[in-house]
Amino acid sequence: MAISLVKGQKISLEKEGGGGLSRIAMGLGWDAVQKKGFMGFFSGRTQEIDLDATCIMFDTAKNIIDVVWFRQLQSKDGSIQHSGDNRTGAGDGDDETIFVDLSRVPANVTTLVFTINSFTGQTFDQIENAFCRLVNLSNHQEIARYTLSGGGKVTAQIMSKVYRHNSEWKMAAIGEPANGRTFQDILPNIVPHL
Repeated sequence: MAISLVKGQKISLEKEGGGGLSRIAMGLGWDAVQKKGFMGFFSGRTQEIDLDATCIMFDTAKNIIDVVWFRQLQSKDGSIQHSGDNRTGAGDGDDETIFVDLSRVPANVTTLVFTINSFTGQTFDQIENAFCRLVNLSNHQEIARYTLSGGGKVTAQIMSKVYRHNSEWKMAAIGEPANGRTFQDILPNIVPHL
């Protein structure tokens, strides 16, 4: 059963994943918002919303080792892959997914930070059914879920970090709101969480 994450909560991926967790996915989903037409009635058209999922790889000195996002769909070492850029939120389920093979993440990488940015600039209070979830890929069970909708007048969210602790992978929900169209815009907000 998935844990509904709240800001600052920490979970052990080994324990929540049923032990021996080696492959995870971070899924991001949202729905396009219907445009309102004359007198506030829905026009039947939708407003395009482009949310972007990013995974930033850090070492112990807080240096960026690599980034997986819509402009680079795979880490240089091949341990992390992005499903590709969804620019509308159309369809059910995850609209963007980042796949992580924890067993292949290089030893010098100690922290993976997952962020969400609204590239088209809508704030999270304008986006419907937005969520982020962590899935154990060995059994496709959802480990944790974080609700984004209603997140206020911000355009970015530092979701969580997955980090090594005593040779075990753990996850901490960060849930820190920020403003920016890409991960570069919110790097100053990310560093304190490393």
